[in-house]
Amino acid sequence: MATRKDMKGRILRRGESQRKDGRYCFKYVDAKGKTRSVYSLTLTTHDFTPKGKRSGPCLRELEQRIQRDLFDNVAPENMTILELAAKYTETKTAVRPTTRTGYKTVLNFLAGNEFGGRRISDITTLDAKEWLISLQRDHGKRYSSIHTIRGVLRPAFQLAEEDDLIRRNPFNFELATILVNDQVAREALTSKQERRFLDFVRGDRHYSRYYDAFYILQNTGLRISEFCGLTVGDIDFERGSVCVSKQLQRSSDMRYYIERPKTSSGVRYVPMSEGVAECFRRVVANRPKPPMDPVKLKYVMGHSDIDVAYNTYTHLGFDDVREDVLRFEEEVA
Repeated sequence: MATRKDMKGRILRRGESQRKDGRYCFKYVDAKGKTRSVYSLTLTTHDFTPKGKRSGPCLRELEQRIQRDLFDNVAPENMTILELAAKYTETKTAVRPTTRTGYKTVLNFLAGNEFGGRRISDITTLDAKEWLISLQRDHGKRYSSIHTIRGVLRPAFQLAEEDDLIRRNPFNFELATILVNDQVAREALTSKQERRFLDFVRGDRHYSRYYDAFYILQNTGLRISEFCGLTVGDIDFERGSVCVSKQLQRSSDMRYYIERPKTSSGVRYVPMSEGVAECFRRVVANRPKPPMDPVKLKYVMGHSDIDVAYNTYTHLGFDDVREDVLRFEEEVA
């Protein structure tokens, strides 16, 4: 049997061929015994895509995926929307834990929805639009929730299109063209409302303990996760600034962890007024903490004399601080 070669003289494998227009073709028999074909502009990853043409997977990559799917007894044309979404999320290995949790939420929703069991090859753009509209109209889903669901399905179907599993992406449209955006615009509090809120917090028996935290959040614009992620080293009392470089997050299994802001612009220095600085001093003084050296305590409080620190925060008597100092000495001895 004669060896088949391409236009560059390279030997082609069984099932491979090259058309007159330069495209490569691979023919195979699917799980149902039906002959199918996939095409690519390049044979290997070392080939260059012709000028003016959109790049995509080479033929050998498509062959590997087909063989893997056939080996797993998953016929690409029978893949469901849920299976496609799951495969897509598996490729997103570098996402944050919060994003991973969002993926799980979408997959769980698709698993319990009839649409998730439909074959990807059967979905048209009209099907996609009607389904998203029904989520808002018939199931009461909010715009933001549908936006999250579409945020997984759109790139998932794009991946299927690039792998030639479907002809075109049925979710490749703007969500605002079919849905009513029911998101309510957030309005900032007026100065009067801010004062009334803080007055209420300060005078309430329960919430008064959180007054300093509310004051800091209100006068710095910090997110609650950023505020909870602050450490003493982030607060510069001399320069009057707060360094925001991390945030406290909670995973789906209720574990807390520290991570950097999502974007580089999230790392920043926030100016600190004297009122905010005084609140930070009280927060530091009141927080549960390991033993602290009196000199360090004086520095954190921003006082010139250690006695000032002892006398300012009357809830901390000398004996309380002395006990902490003695315990600290025992640990380092």
